[in-house]
Amino acid sequence: MSLYGCPTPLKSVINTQKVQMELRHLRYFVAVAEELHFGRAAQRLQMAQQPLSRQIRHLESELNVLLFHRTKRTVRLTEAGKAFWQEAQKTLRQAEHAIAVAQQVDRGEAGHLQVGFTGPILNSVLPAIVRQFTERYPDIHLELNRLSTAEQIDALLSQNIQVGLLHPPIDAPSLAQAVIYREPLIAAIPDIHPLAQDLSEPISVKALANEPFILFPRQIGPTLYDAIISFCQQSGFSPTVVQEAFPQQTILGLIASGLGVSLIHASVECIQQRGVVTLPLREITPQLESAIVWSTDTPHPALFKFLEVVQEICSHNPHAPDC
Repeated sequence: MSLYGCPTPLKSVINTQKVQMELRHLRYFVAVAEELHFGRAAQRLQMAQQPLSRQIRHLESELNVLLFHRTKRTVRLTEAGKAFWQEAQKTLRQAEHAIAVAQQVDRGEAGHLQVGFTGPILNSVLPAIVRQFTERYPDIHLELNRLSTAEQIDALLSQNIQVGLLHPPIDAPSLAQAVIYREPLIAAIPDIHPLAQDLSEPISVKALANEPFILFPRQIGPTLYDAIISFCQQSGFSPTVVQEAFPQQTILGLIASGLGVSLIHASVECIQQRGVVTLPLREITPQLESAIVWSTDTPHPALFKFLEVVQEICSHNPHAPDC
């Protein structure tokens, strides 16, 4: 107690002892503060008046602060009670907001989802997926990370990302995957090359037999790399790889410099690279597969919303397989 028999101010009490309080105590207090009548407040709270009065006295004792002036006919807030009322309302509103946010996140309607992607997927299906997802779920923040397939696998296994858009095959039993897009290979050549003079017809890969090739390093995508080499060999030649480069923009830059040609995924045509011409091939080429991959150990609530959108996008894409 302070001098003159008045209760010690709330701030000093909180500084000297741990106050044990539940949200229900704040709700009881706010009801009485708004009604200024214990009977009406009890009816509003659907409880008896005597337990309500007891809870308010317990709260005052816990805080060591008088919150209400009581007479037989009237109930009114003390100055400390008025201050506590304002803060209690803020606390209850914040608690309600916290509950609503938690429920939204649990339903997969809000929160944070980290997504990995590769360059080819950025040029193909990713823009449509992100656009539709953010329109449908504006309260879910997508954090997009450009990573190689190998980097995405590591990030998924360490839970640094929740979903990956990458290129199979992958060897990770704890990860689920579904192929969402396939695209053929095309020829990319310098615009000063003789083959660039007529763009009206596809060319045969055999026309590139004597050209220097620029390819991505085999460790980036060994399956596709080996398929490209085999494709050329089946056409009667082994490509002379004079330069390995990564990512795709670097490959295109080297082609524009006149250093060689390449066989590259068709969606690269979305990149406007000065000095480079792309041509379709007559032969049936190996395909670059794109897949969505996620962990089955600790699935993120928003992940399933993301999978739904991806399924919708790929099911309407003529180059995508069944999802």
